[in-house]
Amino acid sequence: MKKKSLKKQRKFGLIGKNISYSFSKKYFAEKFLHNHFHNCEYENYDIQNVKELTNVIKNTKGLVGLNVTIPYKETILPFLDKVSKNAKKIGAVNCISITKNKKLKGYNTDFYGFKKALKPLLKNHHKKALILGTGGASKAVAYALKKLNIEFDFVSRDPSEYEIGYKEINADIFNEYQIVINTTPLGTFPNIAELPKLDYSLFTPKHIAFDLVYNPEETAFLKKARKAGAVTKNGHEMLIFQAEKAWLIWNK
Repeated sequence: MKKKSLKKQRKFGLIGKNISYSFSKKYFAEKFLHNHFHNCEYENYDIQNVKELTNVIKNTKGLVGLNVTIPYKETILPFLDKVSKNAKKIGAVNCISITKNKKLKGYNTDFYGFKKALKPLLKNHHKKALILGTGGASKAVAYALKKLNIEFDFVSRDPSEYEIGYKEINADIFNEYQIVINTTPLGTFPNIAELPKLDYSLFTPKHIAFDLVYNPEETAFLKKARKAGAVTKNGHEMLIFQAEKAWLIWNK
């Protein structure tokens, strides 16, 4: 018979599509090992449709927390019982806490992670930002910029009247917007040659180029921006900050 003193098994995981490359599983596995959290496990739940979330919740004993990644950060919302104020305002969720009676509450820790990672780079002249992409991650970035009192505009391949098209970006726009953030998956391993269509010679030492992609460490976007003199940063630190925030939520 097992001793009663043994702690109950706690399971965590990542919901996404084609996520074998994921940062989260390795990060949390190392965290559990380092801190001797022997009752904690972290799994990837690679699902082809967001509806499969229901099966994951139903069939996984001891599941208390999930991270959410591409492409489900927005489509997961209808499956949740509650959504935090910040996640509601952002319109995207990347963290879920699960109660004993299987109630799901969604949070957004991406905005927190991004804000914390960007802040040390900011100088007085960094007043406006271009957000490349319009997916779930871009919404968290926009919310963080709002909190930092930085104006922003979205850049899209298929722009609405409120967005900027890539073809419109010229020297005048680069002069006005001195932070450029890639929230698209372009340049992610294995497609490391891909990058947003910009004139990279327009970057200057006054610019920040921030890429949410973290694998490879230096994307083609960051490499070209750095060669033109820009201050660059990838998404690795942002991921650590958002993961630690998720851990706090799961252990409330």
